[in-house]
Amino acid sequence: MSVGSSLPHDGALLHVTGAARYVDDIALPANAVHLAFGLAQIAHGTIDQIDLSAVRAAAGVVAVYGPDDIDPMPDCSPSAHDEPLLAQDLVHYLGQPVFMVAATSHLAARKAVVLAKIAYQECDAILTIDQALAANSRFETGPIIWQKGDAKLAIEGALHQVSGSFEVGGQEHFYLEGQVALAIPQEDDEIVVHSSTQHPSEVQHKVAHALGLGLHQVRVEVRRMGGGFGGKESQGNALAVAVAYVAHDLRRPCKMRYDRDDDMMITGKRHDLRINYSAGFDAAGKITGVTFQHLFRCGWSLDLSLPVADRAMLHADNAYHLPHIMIESHRLRTHTQSATAFRGFGGPQGVIGIERVMDHIAHYLHEDPLSVRKTNFYDRSGTQTTPYHMPVEDNPIAELVAHLEQSADYENRRAQITKWNQVNPILKRGIALTPVKFGISFTLTHLNQAGALVHLYQDGTIALNHGGTEMGQGLFLKVAQVVAHEFGVDVALVKITATDTGKVPNTSATAASSGSDLNGMAAQDAARQIKTRLIAHLANTYGVAQDTVRFEAGFVHVGSQRFSFSDVAKMAYFARISLSSTGFYATPKITWDRMAGRGRPFLYFAYGAAVTEVVIDTLTGENRILRTDILHDTGKSLNPSLDIGQIEGAYVQGAGWLTTEELVWDDKGRLRTHAPSTYKIPACSDRPDIFNVELWDRPNVEETVGRSKAVGEPPFMLGISAFFALSDAIAQSAGAQTGGGAPYPALNAPATPETILRQVLKVAHD
Repeated sequence: MSVGSSLPHDGALLHVTGAARYVDDIALPANAVHLAFGLAQIAHGTIDQIDLSAVRAAAGVVAVYGPDDIDPMPDCSPSAHDEPLLAQDLVHYLGQPVFMVAATSHLAARKAVVLAKIAYQECDAILTIDQALAANSRFETGPIIWQKGDAKLAIEGALHQVSGSFEVGGQEHFYLEGQVALAIPQEDDEIVVHSSTQHPSEVQHKVAHALGLGLHQVRVEVRRMGGGFGGKESQGNALAVAVAYVAHDLRRPCKMRYDRDDDMMITGKRHDLRINYSAGFDAAGKITGVTFQHLFRCGWSLDLSLPVADRAMLHADNAYHLPHIMIESHRLRTHTQSATAFRGFGGPQGVIGIERVMDHIAHYLHEDPLSVRKTNFYDRSGTQTTPYHMPVEDNPIAELVAHLEQSADYENRRAQITKWNQVNPILKRGIALTPVKFGISFTLTHLNQAGALVHLYQDGTIALNHGGTEMGQGLFLKVAQVVAHEFGVDVALVKITATDTGKVPNTSATAASSGSDLNGMAAQDAARQIKTRLIAHLANTYGVAQDTVRFEAGFVHVGSQRFSFSDVAKMAYFARISLSSTGFYATPKITWDRMAGRGRPFLYFAYGAAVTEVVIDTLTGENRILRTDILHDTGKSLNPSLDIGQIEGAYVQGAGWLTTEELVWDDKGRLRTHAPSTYKIPACSDRPDIFNVELWDRPNVEETVGRSKAVGEPPFMLGISAFFALSDAIAQSAGAQTGGGAPYPALNAPATPETILRQVLKVAHD
């Protein structure tokens, strides 16, 4: 059957042959214009004067729009209505759009924007966490604090204590297809927008509001994206609003795509932060109390910072039972790009905090960090609760880690690494096994819903549409497999059409690892409605019980008779049976009070673990990932080959976040790492030479589609094992195996060669 089969990605052939159509590939009418933003060149200050005369006179320019030319100014924010399309009087970050140019070509528009003459009155900019704290520049009046028990008292009464502080960097999405949008005006003020967005309904809302239209007058279509990773959840709003505004104003099609440098200068990234921690524990390393302080640098606008920072708090426990815990979260406002959604949505920032604590405790006790981690795992009783008081049920983490520990030969390899390091003075190896427990659902409860539309045609072929977007992850194929499975036909008979707000309304973003869970269940609901009608008709026509009608392998069995699926579809049509249906799904069991920090924000947890072995050069800080072994919980996988691909990609992206991907701003607020020449994403040569991935293929206890589990975000945090393997190698460079008297290698992230070398020298000196 289709569900559970390892089928190739439905767009794979199109991708590799270049036939896959993206927004920039859509043929434009002859009268189309191209749009470009003119960007602010200061981080904070007022705009004293804008001279756009040279811009207007440039070759190919059709129209120029400054902040005084648009009234009212459209808002592009996904949350707080604090992101004007163009800066108005005040500049909030270096790279903020100030004006826009419509021209006859992309090149002409880009050449024109550099001709502007803008005079600024520059003000002091708040760029760093320390500056924001000193100025009390924040998005909420004070920190958000969640607690369970009395963490401070538990720490004070513990046999041992550790404390520390470390920096965790942000991350550029670096989707292969940059931000792009196309608007085509229609009759009666209607407009069609093709947008590379993870959230078509939000684009629809923003465009309708900007143009003063009803939602029914704006249609947003998304066939596919060339990657998103959260960077197209809200960051595509500005382009979509801009092209829609110009198309509506000029009555001409309008397209905009960011140059890669502009893309990186304009758009938000993963939130960076500082994590301060204190922990108390016993002689075995069992934590009795722990406190965390999260200092998030959120950038100039609110965007999605509140739910991102909330999710970091929600994952501060990772896979560990912490009876006494306090988490204090600060959401700081700075004059930098507005940090936004990124794969994991704050979860990775929360997880790495507790993993740092586990590593630090192990070093203090001269124990293997894995031993300390296992000591603190949630048990299987279902009575232990998270810091937000949700019981942890169906918890396989101890069993899963034990399986991986054996399959990866962890204990033997750690002993071999110790021996290897004793005879190799320059190159040092390290190893780490880290787990992940990741909650699945949107923390904004009303987003946990989805719709779908299924048409069955007379010839037995099926058209499917749903609210999820395809960004390379294989969502379309998975949902098609679900529908094919319901009808008992080959998945080739199911055609998924482009995501379209005119077909399925009021959709949620394809985010929070919810794509398959939500849209798969909605599509299943629609298919089952049609199937129920077919069964009732066949049972009545042939005088059999309904439970004897079966759909299998392209045929429908009706009592002792068998018909092809296409014949059944045709029979139903001639009998005037409806062969079309909408489906709907709302995630059950979700209750959440974010201010109190209490409830059940997730339907279930996905689990996993990774063992990573690395080697570092103690003379240069250069390093390599030698081997990675992963065991990841996907429930009953809908498509194992797609899931393995997601796990591999997520691991590499997670390791990149913590090792090579460094964002650097200068003291003027200019992003210096704004191109591939200065920003290092992992390449093919950075993947582990030995890369073993196995699925923990046990059915989800919750009633998800096919009893599967989400796989988009959870494996991202498996890359954390690479970071702590590097920390282990640094410790061993001073002759210390998980301690041994050497100081703790308090490594910051990303662990670039420079950072590693500094820590090697510090550990050796201390």
